[in-house]
Amino acid sequence: MQSSLPLVLDRTAGPPLHLQLAEQFRAAIRDGRLQAGHRLPSTRDLAKDLAVSRSVAQAAYDQLHAEGWIEGRTGAGTFVTDVAPLQPAVRRRREPRPDQDAGLLTLRPGIPYISPTPDPGWRRAWREVSAQSPPRGYDDAAGLPALREALAEHVGRVRGIACGPENVLVTNGTVHGLRLLLSVTLPPGERIAIEDPGYLNAVVAARDHRLEIIDVPVDEDGLQVSSLTECAAVYVTPSHQYPLGGRLPVARRNELVRWARRTGTMLIEDDYDSEFRYDVAPLPALAQLDLDRVVHLGTLSKTLSPSLRLGWLVAADTMIDRLATFRGDSGDWPGWPMQAALLTMLRDGYLDQVIRRNRRLYAERRLHTCTVLAPYGQVIGQDAGLHITLLLPEYVDDREVAAAARDAGVVIAPLSEYRRTTSGPPGLVIGYATPSTPDLHKALTILTTVLNRLNPR
Repeated sequence: MQSSLPLVLDRTAGPPLHLQLAEQFRAAIRDGRLQAGHRLPSTRDLAKDLAVSRSVAQAAYDQLHAEGWIEGRTGAGTFVTDVAPLQPAVRRRREPRPDQDAGLLTLRPGIPYISPTPDPGWRRAWREVSAQSPPRGYDDAAGLPALREALAEHVGRVRGIACGPENVLVTNGTVHGLRLLLSVTLPPGERIAIEDPGYLNAVVAARDHRLEIIDVPVDEDGLQVSSLTECAAVYVTPSHQYPLGGRLPVARRNELVRWARRTGTMLIEDDYDSEFRYDVAPLPALAQLDLDRVVHLGTLSKTLSPSLRLGWLVAADTMIDRLATFRGDSGDWPGWPMQAALLTMLRDGYLDQVIRRNRRLYAERRLHTCTVLAPYGQVIGQDAGLHITLLLPEYVDDREVAAAARDAGVVIAPLSEYRRTTSGPPGLVIGYATPSTPDLHKALTILTTVLNRLNPR
């Protein structure tokens, strides 16, 4: 019996002959040229027709039989099985996230300015990495020892935390460090206090770990310690409350630590943008008061780039050991190339250079932003960070303002987006770091036009 299919084998290139033959039979069955029950030629006849060895034909049939495309019937031959053709899946185009809409200017908070041209310090760090051989075997789950030592020196120098490399664990950023900490220390059902309004990703992390969230109000100085109730942990942004911008004064910091010692509560300090202060030097970290009670989270997201996914966690050495053991089992830690590059950036002073340069840039942009928006409400939180908050009159709907701004080409965050149970005035959380300076000016012009329309003075 001769095959009725136009089978062609390429002897000069491509996969082995038996795999080419098997694929051509598969294609014929898929598109209906070979129907269920169709009898195939014997391996002898097929080999003769194609001028190949019988072993090639047999190997092709063996492959098809193993996959279920054909079956042998004793004394009758080889037949196509009843395989219903599977239509190719129709992949629907994913809708872009709002912040990724083409053509929009973003004033969302928390994203630094990144020059389109890599500077010498950045290139030097990656050249050094490329000249090294990767480690043999797996890295230390807590992070590269040399990097942990450099980070300990860094946080001691710029954040006032007395620590050594045994107190440092390298993370994939603040949220990663927070999730790791919650996984190891807080079983489901435990209570965690979080600022309200506050950082929504911290709320999501707590919910994902099935923790009971206690919403704690904030004022112009930050977290209201007097409002705390019994809980296992408190998440706090003491150096620049997110998003209102208050800084926890010394008296309230001491009160918080005393309360934590008395109740046995863990304090989780998110130190997300403390490098950028414009009125005084960066405030000392809460962790300097009691490293046994405070876990300090740092990140590169506001200094170099959020997409680096790199940060650090500073805590008592016993806590670091617990976290590293857990992570050693899960295999979840930053890769060697990124850690090695950060080590070079720290040793060369590149990170300090970027912070100094951007502090000057952001100070100018902050002044311009505050000057432009001051007539439209009360500007708060302007002494630090990468954003300010504009409090609007009570009758203004901040979500309506944000929607109108988006329609006009500017992405902006309404303050009500950060509130959960506490009440307060409407407002806008405005990041001034991300766009270029001309784009920032353009975006603010658009925003003021929207505010003039919705909030006439």
